Amino acid sequence: MRALRFLIENKNTVFFTLLVALVLSLYLLVYLFSHTPRPPYPEELKYIAIDEKGHEVSRALPNLNEHQDDEEIFLSVVIPSYNETGRILLMLTDAISFLKEKYGSRWEIVIVDDGSTDNTTQYCLKICKEQFKLNYEQFRIIKFSQNRGKGGAVRQGFLHIRGKYGLFADADGASKFSDVEKLIDATSKIETSSTDLKTTKPAVAIGSRAHMVNTEAVIKRSMIRNCLMYGFHTLVFIFGIRSIKDTQCGFKLFNRAAILKIFPYLHTEGWIFDVEILILAIRKRIQIEEIPISWHEVDGSKMALAIDSIKMAKDLVIIRMAYLLGIYRDNKKC
Repeated sequence: MRALRFLIENKNTVFFTLLVALVLSLYLLVYLFSHTPRPPYPEELKYIAIDEKGHEVSRALPNLNEHQDDEEIFLSVVIPSYNETGRILLMLTDAISFLKEKYGSRWEIVIVDDGSTDNTTQYCLKICKEQFKLNYEQFRIIKFSQNRGKGGAVRQGFLHIRGKYGLFADADGASKFSDVEKLIDATSKIETSSTDLKTTKPAVAIGSRAHMVNTEAVIKRSMIRNCLMYGFHTLVFIFGIRSIKDTQCGFKLFNRAAILKIFPYLHTEGWIFDVEILILAIRKRIQIEEIPISWHEVDGSKMALAIDSIKMAKDLVIIRMAYLLGIYRDNKKC
């Protein structure tokens, strides 16, 4: 009775104490599950390429800020790759053919080998030398000693590009590469809309498959895959990204100003990294344009559908709560 009387008489204090305990418990839980990018090993701060004499070389990676006035490279293409010897050739053929025709020599491809076990790096170097006849100025490979995840590979690639624009494109070639023109046009329009002539307005353009929801490319997917897709989109909507219909398309373009405001602050290295990129852009009021592109399903995905879908859902909640609780901060680089 005394305990009950005490609770009644001090209900406000008890309620406040329970509320504080709940918030602290939530904070601790989110903190424990939050992400910090793995620092690169020394060998991961170098790129591997073919020199002018056809020899394999390893050199220090450039830093993102070193080439902010470099007009020689218009477009950098970052391709995260994990065991892609069976798929990457078609993607590279499509990309390099377009890049040569459209931009001459003002482009570079940066492949980030995410700890592959199928000799992806050596395979890419071989076709670079024998088939595409490219050297270190246009074709570079960053090889991870240990797998970090797709987000970690994309982040590392973008922190060491030289181009005015940076595109990340999936190694499977599911997106029609020439559609990058649409993304560049969209970012250019955002840039020219700025009234500040001294600085470049940050801009993001993302490829979208949302217009294909009722097309054969999506309908042919398994029922489980489509159910998981719709469930994930619902979670994304609930947790705050309501203006973008397709967050997961592996075809996204950023101008240099946007790259500098997003990628040094990116925590997530797993599949859900796309969502954190967009959350950062929205929080920093960076304009995002969603552009319909041509896309087709390609076999050989490295994603374990059930397990990775659960991980993505968990990580989505963690990302959102980490920003709300101040564990992740917009102005603190990782």
